[in-house]
Amino acid sequence: MSWQDEVDGIDARKRAAAELGGADNVARQHEAGRLTVRERIDALLDPGSFREQGAIAGYSERDAEGKLASFTPANYVLGFGKVDGRPVLVGGEDFTLRGGSPSPAGNRKSVALEELACSYQLPMIRLLEGGGGSVAPAPRTAAPVVDTGPGAEAMPRFMSIMRAMGQAPVVSAALGAVAGMPAARLVASHFTLMTRGTSQVLVGGPALVERALGVKLSKEQLGGPDVHLKSGVVDNAAADEREVFAQVRRFLSYLPTNIHARAPVSACDDPAHRCEQELLSIVPRERRRAYKMRRILELTLDRDSLFELAPLYGRTQITALARVNGQPVGVIANDPYFYAGSMSADGAQKVRRFIDTCDTFGLPIVSFVDEPGFMIGPDAEKNATIRHGVALMFAVMQSQVPWISIIVRKVYGVAGGAHFGPGGMRVAWPSAEQGALPVEGGVAVAFRREIAAAPDPEQRRRELEERLLSARSPYAAAEAYGVHQMIDPRNTRPVLCDWIDMIQPRLTLPRPPRAYTYRP
Repeated sequence: MSWQDEVDGIDARKRAAAELGGADNVARQHEAGRLTVRERIDALLDPGSFREQGAIAGYSERDAEGKLASFTPANYVLGFGKVDGRPVLVGGEDFTLRGGSPSPAGNRKSVALEELACSYQLPMIRLLEGGGGSVAPAPRTAAPVVDTGPGAEAMPRFMSIMRAMGQAPVVSAALGAVAGMPAARLVASHFTLMTRGTSQVLVGGPALVERALGVKLSKEQLGGPDVHLKSGVVDNAAADEREVFAQVRRFLSYLPTNIHARAPVSACDDPAHRCEQELLSIVPRERRRAYKMRRILELTLDRDSLFELAPLYGRTQITALARVNGQPVGVIANDPYFYAGSMSADGAQKVRRFIDTCDTFGLPIVSFVDEPGFMIGPDAEKNATIRHGVALMFAVMQSQVPWISIIVRKVYGVAGGAHFGPGGMRVAWPSAEQGALPVEGGVAVAFRREIAAAPDPEQRRRELEERLLSARSPYAAAEAYGVHQMIDPRNTRPVLCDWIDMIQPRLTLPRPPRAYTYRP
């Protein structure tokens, strides 16, 4: 007597689960330009590394003889795997069954992914496609919800989502229409992305919006990439799913497995002493002329290491991952091509979130500063710029990772403080200038009456600006020890590499506990 019949039952259910929602539904998924969840997992993970959990979760029916007559798998697939040899957890909805709207077992498995991430403290990757629920009755083959077995007494759902984000990297990708609870899961991540042409992220779909608000829009108009790259709901977009997986792998390559590990240092063949002649003249002497900040980053950080996040959101600020002599770092910078790089409400939120990510995972922060101050005007006031700016200042002051700030040009007003972490090193280029207000704004305020009384107010304003500018010395801050070093811009990379070497003792483990967990 053996257990062969029962083993055969396991195998039969696994074979049925591998068929997902059936050949016709799989074909429709492919015709829509989307992979199935199992194809996605295989494309993302190292070959042969996937170890599925709950492979035979679902609902089975037996015939009169007690043999398996049919099996409907849970419409969620999850398990362990590896990305570039490092362990991860991955899970996603099966859109070929119920359009990804969770079945009871599928819902339980989606919750289990976050609980496993908390238990094992591994990076978690969500491959999202589906809605959070339906008012339609469950099909006859849906198993009832029974709160027994592992996880039945688990904490409220968002508690595990929150805890996971405070312990290991979380990445979520929208690979089709994502609404309801999956949309909430999407934004509860350190890195979010979506595919162009095949994915949308929605709080409520077109039918609900039309009925509730009388507005008729397509899914793409409501929540396509063009909407959410600017709203900040997602960080990046990709041309197709394969590019999504490449970005996920690249993002994870900069981060540690969890908060108890160090970020992986890569071998670096980019010389630490590399000095680029272009840096000497990259900042124009004409103060109103913009320049390419991203080019400065390319010339000073490790070659080909710059990985920008959320480039179309909060565009006055640049946030990116990169490496300095092989060490992963977080990079923030102003982009003078957008409102001179001033701090907007969305820019402040973008940088605040990024600093929280760096601080959670122990990434040193490199700040390239050209800050003219907070954005001004009626829109800035409506957007509560000062509130979001002060929230950013708190995040900066609460950060515990090492900072270095390179003052490229301007540091003005309260917003200037958002670029300097506690105890950080301050380095200035000869083009650096700082104060309470830019000269132009300061002259307009301080000499308002004199300018108004002049025969030619515009000429008088220019004369006053030129007089004040000529009296400024690029050496003043360094002579007063307001900065730690004033350097030839060409020496920026050597200075960064020296700093990375000096801060290594601060990157040792364990890191000091943080007073709060990551907030999306």
